[in-house]
Amino acid sequence: MNDSTSHHSPNYLAIFGILCLLTAVSVVADLVSMPSLEVLIVAVVLLVATAKAAFVMLFFMHLKFERKWKYAILMPTIILAIGLLMVLIPDISIHYYDLDIPQIP
Repeated sequence: MNDSTSHHSPNYLAIFGILCLLTAVSVVADLVSMPSLEVLIVAVVLLVATAKAAFVMLFFMHLKFERKWKYAILMPTIILAIGLLMVLIPDISIHYYDLDIPQIP
């Protein structure tokens, strides 16, 4: 069969199980209260969130089974996202004003 007539049927129950497992991992990581591991916990939670988003996009939005033209459609979005970050870098990194009132620590 060629790509236009082939039908893919992923195991949605297995994907649901993986998503539940990843959710449990992020909840357990969030419940760990060790100040020395805060950076590691944040990294784990963000990586799990990224993995869950990738599973949802690939399987439930059927992007895994699309042809290569999906990259051409996503390119303007990627360009705009990079441009937005570049435009906002000065606002994030430079303070344009002096603090008249000292901040309380």
